[in-house]
Amino acid sequence: MSLLHDAARQEPFAELSRFRYEFYSCLTRRADALFELADAVLCADGPVRSLVELSLVGEHRRGHGGLYDAVAAGRVDIARLQRAVAGVSLPRAADGRLVLAADVTCWLRPDAHTSPQRILCHTYGRGKDQHIPVPGWPYSVICALETGRSSWTAPLDALRLAPGDDAAAVTARQIRELVERLKAAGQWKDHDPDMLIMVDAGYDVPRLAFLLRDLPVQVLGRMRSDRVLRRAAPPRTPGTYGRPPRHGGESSSVTPTPGPPPTRRP
Repeated sequence: MSLLHDAARQEPFAELSRFRYEFYSCLTRRADALFELADAVLCADGPVRSLVELSLVGEHRRGHGGLYDAVAAGRVDIARLQRAVAGVSLPRAADGRLVLAADVTCWLRPDAHTSPQRILCHTYGRGKDQHIPVPGWPYSVICALETGRSSWTAPLDALRLAPGDDAAAVTARQIRELVERLKAAGQWKDHDPDMLIMVDAGYDVPRLAFLLRDLPVQVLGRMRSDRVLRRAAPPRTPGTYGRPPRHGGESSSVTPTPGPPPTRRP
């Protein structure tokens, strides 16, 4: 929908109007058709199951031919769109810091046999206690979170993973580029608290923290329930016997009780 000039005097509406203008400027080809297509996706009642249904939404004033032409021939300046998204007001934690959550979500495409670069995606809850791999496109998505219970997030970046990609390396590069855009947009300044990066148990958190060690971020990851922590074993006391100490626990070596010397069997 379009905003009237009088209604745009309030700051939230003014910010939305500026973002819509910037988004339109990112559409370098078939701009009008793509812009109305985006409005139709946002204003559709319920999930979108086919493109032709979007041509029936009131916000899309063109026919289905213009819709398909926009999808096939339209162009978007992705770099400019990323900068525009990084410049809007973002939700923050209670202490004012930025909290970014990274995760991989899959767009399952089991019947699209001609779609390129599909990967077997692990799915859960399909069937009775079954984890079935389904062909699809995995996307690495980064969102900004806020403190408290809320069903709203602010998606900031999405990147499709190709076959053979290292998820940790791709996520680290994606986070690095996003942090640089947020700093350039004034979302983070010197002496601000470090951004908090939250990831799920499927990520290699130590490696991710190592790859991002030069950025103003702290990495927080959930651990798997079967994860084993290892630390250096305590030094052994001279004259003690027993099995070596276990990883992650105290020393289990014991001092034997004095007894008679062992006898040799014939």
